[in-house]
Amino acid sequence: MLDLRLGDVWRYRDLVMLFVRRDFVSNYKQTILGPIWFFIQPLLTTITFYIIFGRVAQLGTDGIPAFVFYLAGNTVWGYFSQSLTAVSTVFTTNAAMFSKVYFPRLTMPLSIVISNLVRFGIQFGLFLVVWGFYLLTTDTLHPNWLMLLTPLLVVLMGLLSLGLGMIFSALTTKYRDLAMLLTFGVQLALYATPVIYPLSKVPAKYMWLILANPMSSITETFRVAFLGSGTFSWAYLGYSTIATLIILLFGILIFNRVEKSFTDTV
Repeated sequence: MLDLRLGDVWRYRDLVMLFVRRDFVSNYKQTILGPIWFFIQPLLTTITFYIIFGRVAQLGTDGIPAFVFYLAGNTVWGYFSQSLTAVSTVFTTNAAMFSKVYFPRLTMPLSIVISNLVRFGIQFGLFLVVWGFYLLTTDTLHPNWLMLLTPLLVVLMGLLSLGLGMIFSALTTKYRDLAMLLTFGVQLALYATPVIYPLSKVPAKYMWLILANPMSSITETFRVAFLGSGTFSWAYLGYSTIATLIILLFGILIFNRVEKSFTDTV
């Protein structure tokens, strides 16, 4: 029978919240603008996408105003990519602590995903402000009942980044080059996810490749829910859910296995 040690994590839930507070405070403690970066980062990225892909490349957005279209994709992708990157370095960045103090190691990556959830909440608030502006000033947005799936989408993004992050974290204890490969891979994965383009613009022969990415249907569902344009399918979302759970299970198993001997390789 699989021993995922989730009971240990629950017993140490206070420690998880302590790590969440630590991560949130330490990231911006010595910055001039502090939490304002939560707003600046997605805005600058969205403006860049708007200029390069909206104005220069003139990629279609299914009739949705380009700025809110890109901001929707950035809001979703930002949470996933930041959580994945941070979780992937858990063993290497916390080696000293892990070698001296015992606590369930799973609490650390879990706390990272939760702390990034706080950041996502702030950035989602920014998205809602921009979304509300376009909703009131244009007739191009058509939000619908799929917005009720937002909590599910957020959970899937968090669990997917947690599972993938733990796999890479376990592997990088022995193969340090994977950390650089992951950073490059996350940047490439952005273009394999409908963040800067709608799923409807993907050529038919490449559609299977884009849909093989679990983040694709999550991103597209989020955009359909709030903007009313795009492709939604229960089958696509079901695939993303199953893939996420499988990756999470595998991630926990390999993470628990490596934690027993990681001090010998880090």
